[in-house]
Amino acid sequence: MNKKAVIDNVQKELFAMQDTGYRDFHMKLMPTVDPERVIGVRTPALRAFAKKYGKTEEAKQFVEVLPHQYYEENNLHGLLLEQGKNYEKCVKDLDRFLPYVDNWATCDLLAVKIVKKHLDLFIKEVYRWMESEHTYTIRFGINMLMRYYLEDEFKLEYPEKVAAIRSEEYYVNMMRAWYFATALAKQYEAIIPYLEEKRMDTWTHNKTIQKAIESYRITPEQKVYLRTLRVKK
Repeated sequence: MNKKAVIDNVQKELFAMQDTGYRDFHMKLMPTVDPERVIGVRTPALRAFAKKYGKTEEAKQFVEVLPHQYYEENNLHGLLLEQGKNYEKCVKDLDRFLPYVDNWATCDLLAVKIVKKHLDLFIKEVYRWMESEHTYTIRFGINMLMRYYLEDEFKLEYPEKVAAIRSEEYYVNMMRAWYFATALAKQYEAIIPYLEEKRMDTWTHNKTIQKAIESYRITPEQKVYLRTLRVKK
């Protein structure tokens, strides 16, 4: 099957799952995405389709085609990459795909669980992505650090890397704040000095505190103390 036929088939399947009400709601949450590129497919439906579609030869052809026309095609691409069983190929596929990610939702959808078996190697890729000039590649790197390196694999150098990032991009700094808020819940004693010593820019500092206070994983006593660390602009 040629590439055009593969794409036509996928788009036909996606439009068959279209929910226009969901589309109108969801695209308001993604101001970086052209509304004309949003079909409106709910994530559970897309995951179910990806699980079935990923078993076909056609899926292998689909992930070779970049860029995609629709937001949901990018999400499908990401979900198909998650099904990969080969670590080296996963990294190569991510390197190829990440430059085309243009919104937070697609970026945060990527979990690529195969890397959990290779975290000692994967951290080098995470650092490399965090040093990118591409907003969503940086965000993806921080997300991987948050997802896989805050428990048994935690090292003090990891939050140092996130704190050192300097960006004017909202979606980078929001992920930095999310990282530190999550890190407070899992590694409180190691992370609280970043706020006490004001090691981050004011916006990320205050957003970290806001998100931590909103979290059920932070104790009431910790929340009281965190409120005292807010920086007045």
